[in-house]
Amino acid sequence: MKLDRALNIDDLRTMAKAKLPRMVFDYIDGGADDEVTLKRAVSRYDDYELTWRALRDVSEIDTSATIMGQDTRLPFFISPTASVRLFHPAEGELAVARAAYKQGVIYACSTLASQTVEDIAKANPGPKWVQVYVWKDKEIVRNFLERAKEAGFTGCILTVDLPVAGNRERDPRNHFAVPPKPNLKIASQVLGRPGWLWDLMRSPKIKPANFTHMRSEGSDAGIIGFVNQQFSRSVTWNDVEWMREAWGPGFAIKGISRGEDAKRAIDIGADAVWVSNHGGRQLDTSVPTIDLLPEISEAVRGRADIIADGGVRRGSHVAKLLMAGATGVALGRPFLYGLGAGGEDGVRRALSIMEEELRRTMALLGATKISELDPELMRAPHL
Repeated sequence: MKLDRALNIDDLRTMAKAKLPRMVFDYIDGGADDEVTLKRAVSRYDDYELTWRALRDVSEIDTSATIMGQDTRLPFFISPTASVRLFHPAEGELAVARAAYKQGVIYACSTLASQTVEDIAKANPGPKWVQVYVWKDKEIVRNFLERAKEAGFTGCILTVDLPVAGNRERDPRNHFAVPPKPNLKIASQVLGRPGWLWDLMRSPKIKPANFTHMRSEGSDAGIIGFVNQQFSRSVTWNDVEWMREAWGPGFAIKGISRGEDAKRAIDIGADAVWVSNHGGRQLDTSVPTIDLLPEISEAVRGRADIIADGGVRRGSHVAKLLMAGATGVALGRPFLYGLGAGGEDGVRRALSIMEEELRRTMALLGATKISELDPELMRAPHL
C-alpha cells in the first residue's frame, strides 16, 4: 500500500504493523496494565459532539497558533518519544525532525532519543524543544540542557509522570529490549520483516545517544531498567524550581492532571502546563485528557499555555482539545505509525492527514481561525 493511499492515521497504523516486528509495533501500540486508558483516550472523543455556525465564509482557513512563545503554522506538533530508531533503524529521530521542519510544525526531542541533540538540530533548523526527566544526578540534567541550548533548542519540557515506568505487559511478553537482544522468539519476528532487519544490521547500535557514557546495571536492563535505575523517584517541586531557573523562558511541565498542580507549575514560572496521560503507558484507568481540560483551564486562567495529548487520531480530535481549553496539541502515535510505515515520507503523510482533517473540521464548524474554536461549538450529552 502506497503512502498516498493512506486516508487516515489508522491506515498508517496498518501499514506500520505490516512492516515492523511485533515487539517493535507493540512498543508503539501498547499501554499499561489492561490498557483501559489507552482505549478510552481515543474513544472518549466520540462522546463530545459538535455544532456549527452556518453561512460563514470559510474560503480561507488560518490554522496558525502560538504555543509557549513559538509561532507555528499548525496548532499541533511532534511529541517527544523515546528510542525512535527502533521504528526506523536507519535514521529515527533525524527522519522525524526533517519531516516536522518541512511540514512547518514544532519538533520535540526525547531525553531518551536514539540520536544526539546536535545531530537532530542539524536535521531541523526550525523550532524545536527538548524533553527531560529528573535524574538522580542533577549534573547530568544540567549538562544535557546546556548541550540542547547550544544546539538551538528553545523550549524545555520536564516530564513528571514517570517516577517509575508503567507496567507495559506487551514488552516482556515479546522479550522486548533496547537494543533488541537475540533470542528465538525475536528471531521469528524479525526474519519476517527483512526490510527492518536489514536497516537494523546496517545501522549503529540503538541506545540513549545523549548518554552513551552511562551504563545500566545488569545485561537485561533494557530501556525500562535504564529508566528505573537512573531516574529519581524523589522528585519534588524544588527540583522543578532549579530546572526552571537553569533553563529560563520556554519551560513546560508535562504530566499534569490536577488543577492544584497546574497552579503550582505556574507559580514556579512554567510557561506551559502539559496535560497528558503518557499515551496510556503509565497509570491505567487515568482520566481522559479531554475530561481534565476544564479543571486545568479554570486553574490556569490564561496565565500560561495549556498543551494536551492523549488518543489523538483525527484532526477533529485536535479541534475538540482546542475547544476544551488547550493552546496546542501534541502528537505521538500518529507520527510513529507514519514513521514505521514509510520513514520521513510516512511522518509527512501523517502530519498532512492531520492538517487536512483539521482544516476540513474547522470549515464545517464555520471557524476560520483557531481562536474561533470555542467551547460553545461542543457538547457532551453523554457525560
